[in-house]
Amino acid sequence: MDLAFTPEEQKFREEARAWVRDNLPKDISDKVHSAMRLTRDDMQRWAKILGKKGWLGYGWPKQFGGPGWSAIQKHLFEEECALAGAPRVVPFGPVMVAPVIMAFGSPEQQQRFLPGIASGEVWWSQGYSEPGSGSDLASLKTRAERKTIPGKGDVYIVNGQKTWTTLGQYGEWMFNLVRTSTEGKPQTGISFLVLDMKSPGVTVRPIKLLDGDFEVNEVFFDNVEVPAENLIGEENKGWTYAKHLLSHERTNIADVNRAKRELERLKRIAKTEGLYDDRRFRDEIARLEVDVVALEMLVLRVLSAEKSGKNSLDIAGLLKIKGSEIQQRYSELMMLAAGPYAMPYIHEAMDAGWQGDFPGGIANAPLASTYFNMRKTTIYGGSNEVQRNIVAQTVLG
Repeated sequence: MDLAFTPEEQKFREEARAWVRDNLPKDISDKVHSAMRLTRDDMQRWAKILGKKGWLGYGWPKQFGGPGWSAIQKHLFEEECALAGAPRVVPFGPVMVAPVIMAFGSPEQQQRFLPGIASGEVWWSQGYSEPGSGSDLASLKTRAERKTIPGKGDVYIVNGQKTWTTLGQYGEWMFNLVRTSTEGKPQTGISFLVLDMKSPGVTVRPIKLLDGDFEVNEVFFDNVEVPAENLIGEENKGWTYAKHLLSHERTNIADVNRAKRELERLKRIAKTEGLYDDRRFRDEIARLEVDVVALEMLVLRVLSAEKSGKNSLDIAGLLKIKGSEIQQRYSELMMLAAGPYAMPYIHEAMDAGWQGDFPGGIANAPLASTYFNMRKTTIYGGSNEVQRNIVAQTVLG
């Protein structure tokens, strides 16, 4: 196993670093480095910049319009983006639904949906979780009944509810798991359906969180008509496609490159607050840094196995467990370092630059908000308890 990068890979890193430096808007990177609120425009502006370069779908093969990068090149690009302060690519389109459409969609569906995802023009949302169906996703109840309507042809009539739909208030298209059969095991009656969120009968209701923002939403379907041509793959095979998508989501959640950036931010906050010389607090930072390095080594081992053509162990669940726990730990240590200065989260004041009026300034806001937000990471994408069971079954049989 060789974890060293080749001269060609180092050259690629330098080229990616230079491009990101020259094209990432400074106002956006300033917000990211200070963990300030990103607007829809901020996120989509960066997505369109990447799209224009052909790099929003940086994990895509060339046949679908991607750059065709190796796994190591993708990792290096992600690292350079994270360290430069680029927003995370909103994953629902380019990272999650696009691979499903590539693998299981028809040529017509690929031509219809992939260009808008690659350019950053179309905002996608995810319809998986429901009230009572989160980690036990196979128990979902949103129903899609196929009917023939004169003048419209074959359609699915969708009724039900999704919840925790991240940034769904911005969504233009949505991919959903829906129940199309009640026969057999719960997993065998699920289909993968995409729908236009402007369709009559779709209602999006934002959920107000502790920080006062509306990151997640409830989405209601009331007799929504969805053309049958929007079914991805085969009817009742959606569980297979869902697992394909979740492997991408869980690896994305690990996000070791953001952890490296936030580790440096934690050190800056500790130094600003005079805690970096406190041995006990510095021990906590050291423990965290060891775990971040270990997570990076695990990621690099996977990349090394892919590069050599070996079949790497399916460790998406393990990456998700460790990555999400690290995210919770660095957000907690930041808040502890800042003390009472971690608390303010007033949108109007933050937008006016008020954070700079107290010791530590902009580095310290909104740390409490980040802490609370990160409590979800061990739950979404499949709870860590469930992931541990999967890892145990993989290793022990």
